[in-house]
Amino acid sequence: MQPFTALNAVAAPMDEANIDTDQIAPARFLRRPRDGGYGQFVFHDLRLDTQGQEQPGFVLNQPAFRAARIIVADSNFGGGSSREQAVWALMDAGIACVIAESFGDIFFSNSVNHGLLLIRLSAAELGALRGTLHAKPGSRLGIDLMAQTITQSDGSVLRFAIEAGRKRRLLDGLDAIGLTLRHEIPIASFERDYRQRRAWLFG
Repeated sequence: MQPFTALNAVAAPMDEANIDTDQIAPARFLRRPRDGGYGQFVFHDLRLDTQGQEQPGFVLNQPAFRAARIIVADSNFGGGSSREQAVWALMDAGIACVIAESFGDIFFSNSVNHGLLLIRLSAAELGALRGTLHAKPGSRLGIDLMAQTITQSDGSVLRFAIEAGRKRRLLDGLDAIGLTLRHEIPIASFERDYRQRRAWLFG
């Protein structure tokens, strides 16, 4: 997993609330291995019509937002059923950060395991931010995870909170396995001691 430290990128506004995991990665595309290339399916049924043609009204199909790596959403982004593929699809499509008022609980947990930064802001802050992005399509945001700041194109700064453990994992690029391996020495010591004290369990 790649560490997340800072990002300066185009941000796309998504005004709809309750964008769920089936909208992010439709269920019929989920039977693929992790390296199966999920980016092509992100927001599939929102991006494309039934003939596979792009829907011009969808924000990520618009020229100014095609290169977006940041999504500024509304509330309850990633709600619905549990599927890691929703996070995979976003990341494989180049999305590195989603900013919203709230997130689905399981989606929130899955995101840190794959290096996707989720930021919570208030409804008022999000409304103003999306308004700016609509008014100035193609605007960039600068995100500094260490400082916990979002810098807008006019230089104004928003601050965000993030749990210390989640922040450290993203900064260090640690998934669940990597986090466990940080404790490899004490784990090995415990196993040796346990085998000595319970030798009869091991034949």
